[in-house]
Order: sequence, then structure tokens, then C-alpha cells
Amino acid sequence: MPSPEVGPGANTDLSRLVAAAADLCRKPLRHGVLVPQEWDGRHLDLSLRIEARDPSGLRLPEQDLELELYPSGDDLHLTLAWAADDSRPMLWQGGHPVWMDGANGQRCAAPADGAPIEALARRLRALLVG
Repeated sequence: MPSPEVGPGANTDLSRLVAAAADLCRKPLRHGVLVPQEWDGRHLDLSLRIEARDPSGLRLPEQDLELELYPSGDDLHLTLAWAADDSRPMLWQGGHPVWMDGANGQRCAAPADGAPIEALARRLRALLVG
């Protein structure tokens, strides 16, 4: 499984890639991504925070997402969850999307505002795997 460029700019490259995908899938929101400083750029097994802003630059913490990337065999899986509300459903994306209840982890229906999150998950998987 290919990973983003390794080296001193790896954190910046990954954060730009994720932010650009979030900007495209969650319009009109704008996004910044916090990558852990200890990430060495060699493995896609990490947690990121995707911070949201409105078009004027006002922070919208209720729209922030937590992104977890983790390899499983030769595949990459990810989860996306709203950072500010553990009770909201979270999305697991492997070969297909699965929405899970944030409180108990049981499968559930997609939330009304889930389509942009699914689009983001698909796009990130395509960018990071292919």
C-alpha cells in the first residue's frame, strides 16, 4: 500500500491532501488538518483532527472530524467521527461504508448529513491507497 511522501515534509503533504479532500467534499466549509508531530511519514496508522471553518474563516468546532487511518492486511481502513459529539454516528470505511452508533458501536443508518462524510471517506481511501 503506497503512503504519502516520506521525509521532512510528510506531515505537511498529508495535511494538505486531507484538507483539500475535505474542502471538496464538505463545501462550503474550509478545513485544516492537525497531524501528530511524532508521525514519521512511513506508516498510515495514525489519528488526525480535521478542523472546520466557515467561508469567512470563523471556526466551527461542532463540524470538526476525527480521522483514524489504519492498515489491515494489504488494505487501508479509516474511520471518521464528529470530534465534538461522541453520540453521533461514526463512519467506518473499508471496502464499503458502514455507519456505527457512536455510543455502542452497533451498525446504524447514515445520519441526514452523512453523504459528505461518505464522499470524504471514499476520496481519502482512493487518494491514500491508489
